[in-house]
Amino acid sequence: MSEALVASQPAGTDLSVPAASGARQFWRRLRAQRAALVAAAVVALLVLVALAAPLLTAIEGQDPFTYHPSLIDSARGGVPTGSFGGITGDHWLGVEPQTGRDLFARLVYGARVSLGVALGATVVQVLIGVVVGVAAALGSRWVDQLLSRLTEIIVAMPLMIMSLALLAIVPSSFPRPLLVALVIGLIAWGNTAKIVRAQTLTLKQLDYVSAARLSGWGTWRIARRELLPGLAAPVITYAALLVPTNITVEAALSFLGVGVKPPTPSWGQMLTAADVWYQAAPQYLLLPAGALFVTVLSLTVLGDGIRTALDPRAASRLRIGTGRKREARADAGTKGDAGTKGATTKSASSKEATS
Repeated sequence: MSEALVASQPAGTDLSVPAASGARQFWRRLRAQRAALVAAAVVALLVLVALAAPLLTAIEGQDPFTYHPSLIDSARGGVPTGSFGGITGDHWLGVEPQTGRDLFARLVYGARVSLGVALGATVVQVLIGVVVGVAAALGSRWVDQLLSRLTEIIVAMPLMIMSLALLAIVPSSFPRPLLVALVIGLIAWGNTAKIVRAQTLTLKQLDYVSAARLSGWGTWRIARRELLPGLAAPVITYAALLVPTNITVEAALSFLGVGVKPPTPSWGQMLTAADVWYQAAPQYLLLPAGALFVTVLSLTVLGDGIRTALDPRAASRLRIGTGRKREARADAGTKGDAGTKGATTKSASSKEATS
């Protein structure tokens, strides 16, 4: 609500109620989706594992970088000794072929890199996309044309090819996870900008924005106070769906050898080293691939659940459905009451006739 309209509200009006009510409605709709709740629990567990990676590896007594040549059978080409890839009480998921590094430690540390790169890239995409989209929608016709053409060029760029080119020319001394996040974010913000521009053009036509403009507010004050809160729902929805996409891109870049470099653990980098061991040591391939699959699936389901909970059309359909059910119950109750009254009247008439 614009401050220009706030001044016209009664003194005792609590303007925080609609926002609180909207938040309650969002959580109620989200809780109604069991798949989204399960996905949220899985994502929370993955984030907790990534944050607690040093603690978990300390409990195991291993780290992701130490070699254990005694656990490798050199006569068989570097296959881990023992059953199930060398799983023991000291190595919960076994060890890597050829190196003997602990697989559990590399897997949980790899979660930090994969999730961190994906979240960092998403933040960069959202920041650039929101700034460019809002500027295009609120600027002059020439500014809109310039930024729209720039956005279309960015959208048309092949993400993987441009990322390969940029990552190949940057010196190796630059922190690789940070570099991958920046490259993905700087190349893939175009769709976010298009969504924000379209939504901003719609919000500009609303009454409270017109009231703020008539009260003398500047363009950027209107954008900050009136438009950005209205953009929160679509931006959060799209950002939730961007995270699994960025995880997949990071894994693909690491698999192609231009992403995170060894010995830094990453799920994509682990898949790169595991492509020749899928027969001799299948767990070396299945564990990072399974972690990627579960993470991407959970984030996708959670993002879709957030989209449904924030979608006003979905909320409207829920209200319409509820209203119809109430009307049906009311009609049934009315008919029941009418039938009861009719039976009572008939009984009374029978008694009078008998008397």
